[in-house]
Amino acid sequence: MDIFVGADRSQLLAVAVLEHSIRRHTFGRVTVSPLIDLDLPEPADLAQGSRTNFSFARFAIPELMNHTGKALYLDADMLVFRDIAELWSVPFDGASVVIQEGVPEHVGELKRGAPPTRVKQCSVMLIDCARARWDVREIVGGLDGRYSYEQLMYELCILPEAEVRYGVPYAWNSLEHYDLETRLLHYTDMNTQPWVSSDNRLGRLWIKEVLLMLETGALSWRDIHREVELGYFRPSLIAEIEELPHEADFDEAAAQRYERIDRAAGFVKHAEVYARKKARAQAVKAQGFAQAGR
Repeated sequence: MDIFVGADRSQLLAVAVLEHSIRRHTFGRVTVSPLIDLDLPEPADLAQGSRTNFSFARFAIPELMNHTGKALYLDADMLVFRDIAELWSVPFDGASVVIQEGVPEHVGELKRGAPPTRVKQCSVMLIDCARARWDVREIVGGLDGRYSYEQLMYELCILPEAEVRYGVPYAWNSLEHYDLETRLLHYTDMNTQPWVSSDNRLGRLWIKEVLLMLETGALSWRDIHREVELGYFRPSLIAEIEELPHEADFDEAAAQRYERIDRAAGFVKHAEVYARKKARAQAVKAQGFAQAGR
């Protein structure tokens, strides 16, 4: 099973935690490849440019697979709780990709008033690499007038509707929701992902996976300290792993104490991502001025 994970350098340890959770529950052969350091193009229109270092990376997967077989795309901010062969075996039924089925009504996104429309949620995506003859350079080139970033990333406009199958069960992309049926938990809120925030009531599950890795030697304390020193992970993560305050229930006082530790250390969540967004906004503004002055 060939699995590709969208990530940048700041999320590499999160990828390792995801991979550990996959291998711990899966019996078959698994190859997990983070999509980093790819030579990805950018559109000339900077307003349509990538929002992260890996926004367009998923479209390179068929080429990375030499347009043979199939592959699974995941985001880095996930944990797996069942044998991923269950997800891998979801049929294409003639489609090029299989993405998530409709979101159940009991899930928070709909409770908060999101429209009950069928959204192309592509953070978990099975790809028929022979059928999806994608050329990432051509796809990115289409952002210069044929379609927008939003149409590409959220509507998957490069494929006709008949080529998209809504067949991934919600349990395999459970958005900030966990119950006994959850197969894959997706920490979609960037500001509360467990490695950057102590304020996530499901963060204990991620911490538990990290603890298992430390116990088996799959991860070392040196690895965690390095990510903290680089500013990728919050400083309070070390204390939380040592103390495990949320074993019985979420401890608000502990979460607030960890937040104070991070604030005192000057920790900035996803500093690289937001620096990129700021630079992109400035570049878009400069490009607009240049075009206006012609």
